[in-house]
Amino acid sequence: MAYVITDSCLKDVLCADACPTDCIHPKKDEPQFESVSQMYVDPEGCIDCGACVSVCPSNSIFPVDDVPEEKKDFVEKNVKFYAN
Repeated sequence: MAYVITDSCLKDVLCADACPTDCIHPKKDEPQFESVSQMYVDPEGCIDCGACVSVCPSNSIFPVDDVPEEKKDFVEKNVKFYAN
């Protein structure tokens, strides 16, 4: 996984709109959008381009190796979102 979204996510979908591989979900028109508290990066689809980082107004997206220690659990949360 190249990038991880953390709990400060505003769900504004700017990251999803910027993603060239469509690997950030759920989007507003998807059933899960209302029930989750944040967006998630698909570890299989992310190509490490960084397009999502530059448009995130809440600084919620980190390269996996740079996720702050207190937010490391979000690495697994992003993976689990796509495990279903």
